[in-house]
Amino acid sequence: MQSFKNSLFMLLMAISCTSKPETNSEAETKIREVLTQQQTAWNEGNLEKFMEGYWKSDSLQFIGSSIRYGWQPTLDNYKKNYSTRALMGRLQFDIWQIVQLGPDAHLLTGKYTLFRESDQPSGPFTLIFKKKNNGWVIVYDHTS
Repeated sequence: MQSFKNSLFMLLMAISCTSKPETNSEAETKIREVLTQQQTAWNEGNLEKFMEGYWKSDSLQFIGSSIRYGWQPTLDNYKKNYSTRALMGRLQFDIWQIVQLGPDAHLLTGKYTLFRESDQPSGPFTLIFKKKNNGWVIVYDHTS
């Protein structure tokens, strides 16, 4: 009987020590912070820091003019297409909507705008964020 009580006590202690899941608003706040950090990194000309918002995995999926898989190929593509500060311009994100897909997944839609001297490219984007060990990261990006 004492063994059962000890086991029950240990079980209750373990349950009480587990962290509670994030609320939707907490998750949305953290996801918005990721985009803010990315925008800041981009505007500083730091593509490596910008890429910290993405899942560092070969399974990362990026769709732009083609489908690209993997964190490193995505970074390499950014470096190729935005090789100078003039090409990078100043980035602004406008978030339209964040929808919870599950306890650890959210869909974000928005618009990006690059303010450059010669032009102002912009377009919609769709991101899927997943909560991983190191926080919320982009696992899927479709940018038009």
